[in-house]
Amino acid sequence: MIVDSHCHLDRLDFDKLDLTLAQVLDNARAKDVEHFLCVSVTLAQFPDMLAKIEEFDDVSASCGIHPLDQKDALDKSELLALADHKKVVAIGETGLDYYYSEDSKQVQIDSFIGHIEVARQLDKPLIVHTRDAREDTISLLREHGEGQVKGVLHCFTENWEMAEQALELGLYISISGIVTFKNAVELKEVVKKIPLDRLLIETDSPYLAPVPYRGKTNQPAYVQDVAYYIAELKGVSYAELAKQTTENFYNLFNIKK
Repeated sequence: MIVDSHCHLDRLDFDKLDLTLAQVLDNARAKDVEHFLCVSVTLAQFPDMLAKIEEFDDVSASCGIHPLDQKDALDKSELLALADHKKVVAIGETGLDYYYSEDSKQVQIDSFIGHIEVARQLDKPLIVHTRDAREDTISLLREHGEGQVKGVLHCFTENWEMAEQALELGLYISISGIVTFKNAVELKEVVKKIPLDRLLIETDSPYLAPVPYRGKTNQPAYVQDVAYYIAELKGVSYAELAKQTTENFYNLFNIKK
């Protein structure tokens, strides 16, 4: 069995798919997916996201603000209140993205620090988005996490140097369908080096569908394609990769099977 460690179920266009959320999840379960982590990107939409997934025991949630989805300063008290819910197993996604929005750099940094502090206070791991912000991401995690914050760099597309620094901080690294893209040459080499016991797999659905679905709406079922691809890339069996990445997921997010 495998896990989709990062998806945005509330962002799926169910009319376009001609499916309900329950059917999307059933399709994934038929492809060996036994758990889903539905990831928050705004606090305003978090209650609605939670309502959509609350009935499903195999769907967990995170709570946080994506670095590109924040216009105002983080209200830490609001994040603390919302994240202190039994279904919430992680804080985020948070992090830094200078590729699209370098002009909001200071707002992003302040928000990221706030998320790290809330993660420490609630003893929940961080889900970190990072793009074109390698140095700041690692330095802020090192300085404000102080070795007490667990977490994952999700949808990782950076270089091996950053991966090594993240691993040294005790973080996990999650790989999405991007690894199946023909032009993801450097990422493929990085994935070969990531230790199996620190690896997670994800879809980031509805975005970034893997080959052979590239360009279509991504779904949690497609995490199986990611798993098969990574297993072949790393020269291990699908069964071994599935077992280890699933164990990693439950260990990181402290979920009891």
